[in-house]
Amino acid sequence: MIPSPLRLVIFDCDGVLIDSEGPASRVISRTLQEVGWTLTPEAARARFEGKRLSDVRDAVEATTGRVLPPNWVEALQAALVAELTAGVALIEGAEAALRAARDLGLPFRIASNSSHAELAAKFAVTGIADLVAGRVHSAGDVGVGKPDPALFLATAAAEGVPPKTCLVIEDSRPGVMAARAAGMPCLGYTPHGDGAALRALGALPLCSLTELPDLFRLHATKGFPKG
Repeated sequence: MIPSPLRLVIFDCDGVLIDSEGPASRVISRTLQEVGWTLTPEAARARFEGKRLSDVRDAVEATTGRVLPPNWVEALQAALVAELTAGVALIEGAEAALRAARDLGLPFRIASNSSHAELAAKFAVTGIADLVAGRVHSAGDVGVGKPDPALFLATAAAEGVPPKTCLVIEDSRPGVMAARAAGMPCLGYTPHGDGAALRALGALPLCSLTELPDLFRLHATKGFPKG
């Protein structure tokens, strides 16, 4: 399942590195109520986890029949940034995994459906902005989000490595679908449950990010050639 040689690890952000899905779902729930669609934060998370904000807009218009203002997505993004700036936390083991990859010379990048503004807020408040600088890719860069594979393919191209030598770490169905469509092996981060839903899409379940440093060290014995 793990590519050999392993040349690039691609991390999703929300729900993998940063525990931001809860705050984001609360903001989305409040915003939807303002336009006449009542969804609890839990229901909003289940429906929109791993999706782009433009997907939320499309779902609102399809469900309510309302035509939203042209700046609706931008306003939602601003509300999210404000909420995230107020405080989010790293997932247990996330920073150690990133530092282990860096110290071993294993290239890593982050590929997220979130905007760069949202990502910057999350990385700043969690203290890892310097660690991930120059390694961050947003769906906005390619104009389409997961489950389309374009973001992952662009991320591999930025590192100059073939897709089959990349390992993706994801926690959502759209993310796993995008990784598999890109021809990339995928670990499905599932801290709760048995990971059956992501396994069914082709991911190998990963119960804890604390497992990653040892996994990276195992592959470090083979080196991390580029190109």
